Amino acid sequence: MQPFENMIVKVCGMRDSRNIRETERAGADWIGFIFYPYSSRFVSAVPEYLPEKADRVGVFVNEPAEKILDTVRKYGLNAVQLHGGESPGICRELREKGLRVIKAFSVECKDDLKLAADFCDSCDYFLFDTRCRGYGGSGKKFDWTLLSLYEGSVPFLLSGGLGPDSLASLREFRHPAWAGVDLNSGFEKAPAVKDAESIGKFIKEFRLLQEDM
Repeated sequence: MQPFENMIVKVCGMRDSRNIRETERAGADWIGFIFYPYSSRFVSAVPEYLPEKADRVGVFVNEPAEKILDTVRKYGLNAVQLHGGESPGICRELREKGLRVIKAFSVECKDDLKLAADFCDSCDYFLFDTRCRGYGGSGKKFDWTLLSLYEGSVPFLLSGGLGPDSLASLREFRHPAWAGVDLNSGFEKAPAVKDAESIGKFIKEFRLLQEDM
């Protein structure tokens, strides 16, 4: 049985101050900011409002540690999420600075999960997402049954195509290392503009899943 009430709900791809505040009030535990310049959700300036209760997560792709740490200081980040070809060494370096480190892996076949083994001693969380061209999310779900092959101890967030209609699938999903979900395009009105009301409803129902088991 999974402790759904303790599951992390991360909402990624935020940028607008008012929308950030609304999403935080909707119950998000972590709020993600994308610092990859080629993303349609790229954050180029510090929003007037940054989360006060929800943790702040910065998403990076193949940036040097020095630049990541500069951004951490500028935005007051609590964690970093790495989506490129970062090494275990840079993950370890960032972790030693007191940051939580989330390493993202694109999943299409069982061999993709083997890549995570090299990061078990350098990351706090993994994020498993759907493989697509380029970096970032595809808005599509991957075959979650592949995760039965993941036997690592590092907890992971489930990502890829999650939306308001995903609750039934999440109710059936099981894994001892499953720690939460990552929400993005499935809850958007436009790139970087989230439907906070829909997110709030999803979070409330997600928290109630354990009572239905």
